Amino acid sequence: MTEPTTAGAAAPEPHDNRRQVLYWRLLARLFDHEEQAGLESASLAVVEDIGLPSALLDPGVSVDSLVQRHPGLAGEFDGLMAPEPDADGARDRAAEVRRAALVSKVLLNVFASGAGTVTAEQLARWQSDAGWLERALGCRPGELRGGRPGVRGAGAGGGVGPTGTGGGRTPDLGRLLPEIGPELGAIEAGLVQRMHLREVLADPRLASRLTPSMSLIEQLLRDKNNLSGVALANAKALIRRYVDEVTEVLRTQVEKATVGDIDRSVPPKRVFRNLDLDRTVWKNLTNWDPEEERLYVDRLYYRHTSRRTTPQRLIVVVDQSGSMVDSMVNCTILASIFAGLPKVDVHLIAYDTQALDLTPWAHDPFETLLRTKLGGGTDGTVAMALAQPKIAEPRNTVVVWISDFYEWRTHELFESMAAIHRSGAKFIPVGSVTSSGRGSVNPWFRERFKDLGTPVISGHIKKLVHELKTFLT
Repeated sequence: MTEPTTAGAAAPEPHDNRRQVLYWRLLARLFDHEEQAGLESASLAVVEDIGLPSALLDPGVSVDSLVQRHPGLAGEFDGLMAPEPDADGARDRAAEVRRAALVSKVLLNVFASGAGTVTAEQLARWQSDAGWLERALGCRPGELRGGRPGVRGAGAGGGVGPTGTGGGRTPDLGRLLPEIGPELGAIEAGLVQRMHLREVLADPRLASRLTPSMSLIEQLLRDKNNLSGVALANAKALIRRYVDEVTEVLRTQVEKATVGDIDRSVPPKRVFRNLDLDRTVWKNLTNWDPEEERLYVDRLYYRHTSRRTTPQRLIVVVDQSGSMVDSMVNCTILASIFAGLPKVDVHLIAYDTQALDLTPWAHDPFETLLRTKLGGGTDGTVAMALAQPKIAEPRNTVVVWISDFYEWRTHELFESMAAIHRSGAKFIPVGSVTSSGRGSVNPWFRERFKDLGTPVISGHIKKLVHELKTFLT
């Protein structure tokens, strides 16, 4: 396996040769589905020599199956691609070869998605393997794709932070993560499109194997009018399951903030849970008896918990064209959460070339999504005609407009939006609110919103949660 060297040049390390073999085999399999016999046999020799199972090289074996057969490998995949450097800076070349073999496995399983019809089992296996890749990158399964609920969100500034046992993340990997998520989402969407989804939904056994994801939900919403009977019931069950899980995640983010400013004009309720122990001890220190070593308390102090709340109106306008599905789903769910808060009056409008007032169903994102119709062009002026009459008290109103802003009546729509801002209402333009943050926004609108002092929010949905909590609470 050694390579020829020129005179005076250091011979490559055997471990380097082994690592190169594994990576050359990975690249060959990614770009050509045909096996290269030489690379396959050399890689098998390397894998067996370092004590790893030969199944590691078989792209037909999922990572789940691999770790079930060899449980000791599970921990090695966590943080695999986000390792901490050795304290003394020395390289463990043998460990690098082992890491190359494991990295090759998870990358090949995820990015070599094949061709032809995809079954429910194959989609579920790919989703699981993608979860292992996310774990290898130091994230939780579903975190980069943004379509799987129950994940740890990013901070308000977007992006994802390190988790997993692999420890810290290299700067290069930190720059790559925002690009990896959308690519995973695109692969998943392609797999869903290659499924005979209607046939799968018509079979309860196959439908039960589907794992809800943003790509799957998008396909279900697009095709819901063509489904009936068992297929429609299974589609609704998947949408409901996804909505409920994402709702739980977003509700946690919303409820982390307190509501309103403390109202000190209202006396604190004198109950034990409001007792301010630190202040009580501090105020009664003059009553300390050093001989008896006792503190005599002649007055208890309680915390103020009553808060000032002013009725606020939240108007959410959502572009339901195909390019905005992720944002539409997330914001519809978010609107329903705010609709459940006291003193918040939520109105919801969806539009393409026509506008639909979904306010009666704003509290139920499942019913709202079933009433949307994806696709078509965009004409925001029809939505503006519904939104403007709802602004009764501008200073107590926030208008959230979710769109890529590729509009037909560009100047007319922007002037209406600027008028809302000048009226004293809070206007928040949103380009995309997904976990990946990837989305295209019309540069013409982006620049004018910036000049207006209302820059477009584009990134993780926690950015929008933060903006809304700041205004509404």
